[in-house]
Amino acid sequence: MSIGIWQIAIVVILVVLLFGRGKISSLMGDVAKGIKSFKKGMASDVTDDTEPKNISDENKNSENKD
Repeated sequence: MSIGIWQIAIVVILVVLLFGRGKISSLMGDVAKGIKSFKKGMASDVTDDTEPKNISDENKNSENKD
């Protein structure tokens, strides 16, 4: 038993009738913002991890300032 084009069309029509076009488009906009934010967060995490941190250099700098 496969899903036909008529069943998909009926489901789409029911969803549009229940929620309205404005509500669906705002929901899709929120989903897109979430995806962009997630990608931006993943990209910034990768760049932070690739930079090596040398703790001994930081300690020497703080000792020289005192």
